[in-house]
Amino acid sequence: MTDAIFLPDIVIIFALAIVVILICDRLRLPTIVGFLVTGILSGPQGLKLIDNMKEVHQLAEIGVVLLLFKIGMKLSVSKIAQFKRFFFLGGPLQVVLTICAGFGVAQLLHRPIGESIFLGCLLSLSSTAIVLKIMEDRGESSTPQAKVMLGILIFQDIAAVLMMLATPHFARIDIHQFDLSFIWPITKGLLVLMIAFFSATRIVPRLLYYIARSQHRELFLLTILSICFGVAWLASSVGLSLALGAFLAGLIIAESEYSTEAIGGIIPSQEVFTSFFFVSIGMLFNVTFFLEHPFETFAVTIGVLILKFGLISLVTIFLGMPMRVAILAGMGLSQIGEFSFVLMRFGIDAGLGSAYHYQLFLAVSVITMALTPLLIFVSPFVAQWMLRLPLPVRLKAGFSPLKTQKAPEAKRDHVIIVGFGFNGRHLAHAAKEANIPYVILEVSADIVREEKKKGEPILFGDATHDTVLNHVNIGDARVLAIVVNDPIASRRIAMHARQINPSIDIITRTRYVSQMPQMYRAGANVVVPDEFGASVEIFSHVLQKYDVPSEQIEKSINEIREEGFQVVRHLFYKEKQKEEVHLKIADALVTTLHINTHSPLVGKTLEQSDLKNKYGIKVMLIGREEEHLMPVESKTRFLAHDVLVVIGSKDGLAHAAEEIQTATKSDAK
Repeated sequence: MTDAIFLPDIVIIFALAIVVILICDRLRLPTIVGFLVTGILSGPQGLKLIDNMKEVHQLAEIGVVLLLFKIGMKLSVSKIAQFKRFFFLGGPLQVVLTICAGFGVAQLLHRPIGESIFLGCLLSLSSTAIVLKIMEDRGESSTPQAKVMLGILIFQDIAAVLMMLATPHFARIDIHQFDLSFIWPITKGLLVLMIAFFSATRIVPRLLYYIARSQHRELFLLTILSICFGVAWLASSVGLSLALGAFLAGLIIAESEYSTEAIGGIIPSQEVFTSFFFVSIGMLFNVTFFLEHPFETFAVTIGVLILKFGLISLVTIFLGMPMRVAILAGMGLSQIGEFSFVLMRFGIDAGLGSAYHYQLFLAVSVITMALTPLLIFVSPFVAQWMLRLPLPVRLKAGFSPLKTQKAPEAKRDHVIIVGFGFNGRHLAHAAKEANIPYVILEVSADIVREEKKKGEPILFGDATHDTVLNHVNIGDARVLAIVVNDPIASRRIAMHARQINPSIDIITRTRYVSQMPQMYRAGANVVVPDEFGASVEIFSHVLQKYDVPSEQIEKSINEIREEGFQVVRHLFYKEKQKEEVHLKIADALVTTLHINTHSPLVGKTLEQSDLKNKYGIKVMLIGREEEHLMPVESKTRFLAHDVLVVIGSKDGLAHAAEEIQTATKSDAK
């Protein structure tokens, strides 16, 4: 009978969640915010649509168990090793400093010691789910700031479990009689962690191997769930929490080769139950409280954002990262995370804080989560503004000072490689094989240290700074290859490099074709989109498998290239152009020509320059300060410092560049 009564409540929650999440998606708000709003609307403080609050909380408990199980499965030892400096140093520093700051603020407000520590714990956690999803959507998962954030977030997830163990004991801490009883459960939890790691390497892999051999998917998933709830129950039977047990079960499975299959099978059900957890949190929110205390809510929200931004930025700078990376990481992790809600439930059960404080915390948490996409979006502009301030160069470029690094030999016509990931390594290898002088710039101190031992000419530095570019003698370089995964940083590097050396050839990559126009406007000569190259590789590989002649494959690739150039043209032109570019597409390139003060084109119209007849090139766009001239008419006059986006053959472009930029090269020297 109870199930039948509860079924309408589930339908109401799901139906309302669908509408709310669709609206949140249009507003680019995180899904978690949608579930919280669903709980606010359906709960006793909202429209009062749900009667069986107890059953909702029971489903929420299952959601917490599965959430921690999934987090545990994703935290393998090998993954932690990838971010070891940010995890082992940055994570503890950030958590400890934030707890101390929260403790200090609470003490100024004359709150009890245990409650003050608990407040610091709540503030120290950020949202793994929201931040990682935004980074993936923006194509920035491999950027330096993303690596910093991921290392800190992984540590926060583990620290949150230990905080849950200690929370029931915070209420018993007294200034006159300091109770250290909370140390034992934490110690016990660490001992269980050690047992879990032993099981992960010795027992569970063998068990899952025999289960997987049966090739029964249902049996495999049943085994995974049995491990999850079995370890959770065992942990609770020795005085630990169900949540910790689920987390340990996840860690056990994470080290096996079957973790990917386990995650794929668990996530669908986990997402459903976790949604109930966030809905149940939203039901605790009192809308009347927010309407009665708007000033306090927004004041505390701003305070939390500034506090976490400042502390995380300082920690990132301490790790040796450039100031720009520190600002991006600080703004990205300035929100309060989903684990703070889990921890808050433990605090409520332990009697920490008052109803007023929990309502204030809920309101601030929801607002900071909702603001996260906006904060990450504006963070590059904030970083650009802050970098203009008269701050020390060491602070801006990172605390691996350039003065202590030996500058590369003063060579002419060398290649500067920015970023030493997959593409950077291959480019450096090719340059070495061809005896082309090159120097590498990288913002990861670990990579710089390792590659220096191998003899690579690599330096630590953020190439978005003129000082760093000048240090690698960009004025005499022939080519700048920007192969980092941060599109905003790539554009800034191209702009600075073009200002310092107007004649340098700038080659860069983008993730999508749609990002190409911005890179060309920033000063790049050649832009290679990943999705365009991938399509060519896939296309040619499939044709080879079907024994298609190489001539036919080459023809098909040329057709793809032609289609790619059509995309570029449509991106630059707002309206369809009547005149077509008659070029041999196999030899066609899109690049930029930069007109300096003494260029022979200055003062001439497009018609007078006769570029099409002389060199077989067509001017697609003119970049002039903050405006872009599209289309370029025959009477359009060229001015000094114009940037021409042109399309033509390789030889034609080379001849045009030699004549148009001859004066440019002499000026640059």
